[in-house]
Amino acid sequence: MERNMTQHRVLSRDLALAVLLVGSLIAPRLVAREQPASSAAAPAVQPGRGAAQGPTVTSPEVRRDRRVTFRILAPAAQKVELRSPGDIPGVGGRGAALPQLTKNADGIWEATFGPLPAGAYRYVFVVDGLTVVDARNPATSQTNTTVYSLAVVPGSDLFDTKNVPHGAVAAVHYNSTALGGIRRMHIYTPPGYETSRDRYPVLYLLHGAGDVDDSWTSVGRAGFILDNLIAASSAKPMIVVMPAGHVNGAGAALGGSVPVAAAEGIPGIGSGPDPFANDFMTDLMPYVEKNYRVLTDRQSRAIAGLSMGGNQTLNIAIPHLDKFAYIGVFSSGSAFR
Repeated sequence: MERNMTQHRVLSRDLALAVLLVGSLIAPRLVAREQPASSAAAPAVQPGRGAAQGPTVTSPEVRRDRRVTFRILAPAAQKVELRSPGDIPGVGGRGAALPQLTKNADGIWEATFGPLPAGAYRYVFVVDGLTVVDARNPATSQTNTTVYSLAVVPGSDLFDTKNVPHGAVAAVHYNSTALGGIRRMHIYTPPGYETSRDRYPVLYLLHGAGDVDDSWTSVGRAGFILDNLIAASSAKPMIVVMPAGHVNGAGAALGGSVPVAAAEGIPGIGSGPDPFANDFMTDLMPYVEKNYRVLTDRQSRAIAGLSMGGNQTLNIAIPHLDKFAYIGVFSSGSAFR
């Protein structure tokens, strides 16, 4: 899978959830002139009309030479820094000082990095100590502790957005009887799925400890990778299911909260039963096979996982070799249950 996912750094669990920096526009006061009593009343000023407009801010700006400029409007700020979980070369990393942005006369802070290799890069701003996402950028990527803004630098045959038929990625919620709560997963369906009656092989793709079910398709670019591979006849059209691997903590809240009693420990690590594996076999896989046109024979079913997801893959697949013909484990320890 993509470089940014396979070289993923585990984030500290005490990182606060990123918050949006909210600005407000204050309309200038309108001073009314005194009018004679007999004159008609002045027309009312419509709300928002005549309000001062701030400068235009473009962020991130990705140039053709793969240099990227990050900007934020914060005229009253004293210091603005850029933080990344190790994705952007020279930004972030344990113990490394955060690079500072420079403010111009309009109150816009900016910094330029690169040229950067083609890839997807997560980042946030730190404004006078407050961590905020980029309000000018709608693209985000979740982790098990926070939300990052996402900048994509093109230049890869594998994950660029190309003029090829595209599949669809959906956030799907299901009820977990095993965990006692509503859970979330992301599901990729290949081009033509909505208009065909075909059944497809299925890959269950499990994320690492620092990620959530959103990560494969946001920073991992999984949907575009699959589109490009299928268009090049390098992969068969398939359905890819990306579950939420965490069953407790902040990551579980993104995937759907569950009772603490049902989610003791980190799934796939340590001793005792794996609550995620129980949910997978009891609720998640049956939901997929009931609601999606997946082939259900062993030769048409695969499972793979990264790091924590690799342990979970072993926990699920080894006891059920009659159900999975293909098993992939990446950057994972060998402690499985």
